[in-house]
Amino acid sequence: MAKGELALVLHAHLPYVRSAEKNSLEGDWYFQALLESYLPLLEVLEEKRNSNVQKAKITLGLSPTLLSLLADPDLKDIFPTWISNRLQLLQQATSDQKDASNHLSEFIKKQFNFWQQCNGDLIGRFALLQKQGILDILTCAATHGYLPLLRENPEAIRGQLKTAVLEHKRLFKEKPLGIWLPECAYYEGLDKLIKEADLKYAILDGHGLLHANPRPKFGIYAPICSSNGIAFFGRDSESTLPVWSAKDGYPGDGVYREFHKDMGWEIPIESLNKIGIKERRPLGLKLYKVTDQNTLLKNKELYEPEKACKKVKEHASKYLQDRSKQLIKLKSLMGKDPLLVAPFDAELFGHWWFEGPLFLSEIFKNSYKYDIKLTRLRDVLSANPIIQLSNPSPSSWGAGGYHSYWINESNSWLVIEWEKASKEFINACSKEDIQPLELRFLKQAARELLLSQSSDWSFILRAGTTTQLAKERINLHLSRFWDLITIVQCGDKSVNKVFLNKIEKEDSLFPLINIKDWEKNDYY
Repeated sequence: MAKGELALVLHAHLPYVRSAEKNSLEGDWYFQALLESYLPLLEVLEEKRNSNVQKAKITLGLSPTLLSLLADPDLKDIFPTWISNRLQLLQQATSDQKDASNHLSEFIKKQFNFWQQCNGDLIGRFALLQKQGILDILTCAATHGYLPLLRENPEAIRGQLKTAVLEHKRLFKEKPLGIWLPECAYYEGLDKLIKEADLKYAILDGHGLLHANPRPKFGIYAPICSSNGIAFFGRDSESTLPVWSAKDGYPGDGVYREFHKDMGWEIPIESLNKIGIKERRPLGLKLYKVTDQNTLLKNKELYEPEKACKKVKEHASKYLQDRSKQLIKLKSLMGKDPLLVAPFDAELFGHWWFEGPLFLSEIFKNSYKYDIKLTRLRDVLSANPIIQLSNPSPSSWGAGGYHSYWINESNSWLVIEWEKASKEFINACSKEDIQPLELRFLKQAARELLLSQSSDWSFILRAGTTTQLAKERINLHLSRFWDLITIVQCGDKSVNKVFLNKIEKEDSLFPLINIKDWEKNDYY
């Protein structure tokens, strides 16, 4: 008999990093995540579907911008060349690196062969897994906009949510039931807009439930329902820390692959130039192990995959043992089966923690041995449990637990820009008798407004990493937005069709976008 349930929830997301350049940094972000995370995850799930043990059960958020990249035919055309370039660069490994480089070459070839077997259609394969009861696929806000910072114009939030639902339905042929709120960020009243988008449930960080009103009887170990009829699940930090933390958790073990030491910093620049890469940067070619967290990168030891494989099995067993003990204790206190919700960024598994997909495979394979029932969030609710009525607390899962990471001296200027642009767009969309060509300009303006709101860029500004790229992206989309609005208001639309055609091609996501989703609503 099961001691309780474990809901693993992965959130797969990238900003819209589509680039016309074949060797761009943005392209590397996407292709590395595809190779290291999305393909291995899909492969593990399909493997468990066909095994004789308990089916894998997992909830997977796929953001609309990531789906746009996965479906993009141009990116599918570029991927084989990107793979070929990596295999070519690996040939420059030194003699002492040969074993590690051969292992990585085989991994790359294996994942690329799997991609070819899928005909590049990961979306279709994920959709089939949902139909088979393995996945519960969540949506997200259209471009991962940080919703509490858009609340001055609720119609802007409605545009984010309804565009996401439209895109999900277009690609999966059915509406999503749940949503991964960007950064799990919540403010009072957001559930009203979630309900309007016809969504049923969302995930929050633990304090979103622990500080709810009234305080939930079962804390984070059961869902709550808000006064607007939306169910909320809370993150259990005890179930996530061992997997999430590189410092205190499994990924920091010395035998696992080191993320930061990359051949891209070591290969002669002339060799990079020959395949069209203009500057040194990480290329996803990693041949060393963590060794020790205090070891300098230059002193890291070479990766030994057999030892890493053995260690990941030990860690999966330890994780299940600990969850089993946790569930037994909770069940004795609650008098009912507890639910552990363990949410993670999907890219942790494979990209950041190379052995992560194997860890998941071991969890799926062995959970039944510990009387742990794997579940999906939709399955928890479809069992018709008695759910406490309680309104969540404002919260996020960013540093500090609230909104400070996205509104500070490095990025707060963006909030004013979003407010000005949103207000202007709401007014433009609320007019009657919009003509067909004018509608095209407004639809593209909607795409540019959404793209400017991506939380990824404000995160980068605060983190201080590729800040120049983040500023360029924000300014590009805002500039295009205002150019389009100006043309709609007073320009010659026929003369500017060439400009429109150009940016429609470059920012070609969300083909079903509906500007009426931004129409002014005095109800708010």
